Amino acid sequence: MSVGIDDISFYTSNFCLDLQELAANNGASAAKYTVGIGQDRMSIPGADEDVVTMAANACLPLLEGMAERGEQIDTITSVLFATETGIDQSKAAGVYLHKLLGLSSHCRVVELKHACYSATAALQMAAAMVVRKPAEKVLVIAADIARYERQTPGEATQGCGAAAMLVTTQPRIIELDPETGVHTEDVMDFWRPNYRSTAIVDGKYSTKVYLRSVRAAWQDFQRQSSLLFKDFDYFCYHLPFSRMAQKAHTHLANGHKHHMTEDDLSEQIDASLIYNRITGNSYTAALYIGFISLLDHVADMVGKRVGFFSYGSGSVGEFFTGKLVAGYEAMLHTQRHQTMLADRQPISYAEYVEMYDFQVPTDGGTHDFPQQTNGRFRLAGISQHKRQYEAR
Repeated sequence: MSVGIDDISFYTSNFCLDLQELAANNGASAAKYTVGIGQDRMSIPGADEDVVTMAANACLPLLEGMAERGEQIDTITSVLFATETGIDQSKAAGVYLHKLLGLSSHCRVVELKHACYSATAALQMAAAMVVRKPAEKVLVIAADIARYERQTPGEATQGCGAAAMLVTTQPRIIELDPETGVHTEDVMDFWRPNYRSTAIVDGKYSTKVYLRSVRAAWQDFQRQSSLLFKDFDYFCYHLPFSRMAQKAHTHLANGHKHHMTEDDLSEQIDASLIYNRITGNSYTAALYIGFISLLDHVADMVGKRVGFFSYGSGSVGEFFTGKLVAGYEAMLHTQRHQTMLADRQPISYAEYVEMYDFQVPTDGGTHDFPQQTNGRFRLAGISQHKRQYEAR
């Protein structure tokens, strides 16, 4: 049975900070960011944006597409919401999303967490669910806000975004293969205790673990699949920053190049990096925004095979693969994505600091948040510790 991604879209915040502006105000060289980590800008969320509002905005093109095709929204019977920027220790973020989207009450909702990996776990679970009930659709959401302490090495790798996917049988974008390679290892390369609002990261160690996980997941994949490195046309990697994907691809390609040049290797990944360079890290969503970037920038991919590597610190890595199906171009939202990115508002360093310092009040009072986002959905405020969302 053919199973995979039937539709996919992403959303990021309305504000962005140029990393040259960041460098000019923190004493770093701009080349450290633009060349060293391969980043140009990072998305900054406004006070009225969080993972729920970004997720809801990412879902809009999918639901509008269903309506245009005469497909019933009630065929979405599950929502799997992957995030490491959870807004509640008990209530799943997906339940807020469920209401904003007007989904059926006969729809299960669950939140998944494992650093940047959990969206891939959600995707694999969704694929298994629709095999069991082929008439149903599963909505997979990846949404996160990457946040590090100011004046630290991680500051330039901040960002935010959400990716939304409909997983079905007979998918209209990409068919996923059942064989996957997995590697799990207990390490402390990146973590965020409940009492902290920012993560703790050992950057150099995390890079080493990431590369080790790429190789181990690929080796596990090869034990299950007859596919070789030369059988892949493109690759998408988890993107904490763009240079990480370049390092990972070179690492994976060693010993498998089959007379490929450095330009050939670059061509396999460069299109997947375009959006990440200007949005920054989005944790669970980063890999899938990379895939969308590939789709939006490379033509004639029917029948092309894509290899995916998903990584979550702590750590779990998974390598999986899929093939683009005929007619996939009709399902893309390229113009919508590019208009959204072009319309973002550049902010100054002072404005960035002000947005960074904003904290959701914790006193239980009633607080209205300023209207900053241009998205359809926003976080209007908080009252008695209850988040108040609205659709504009």
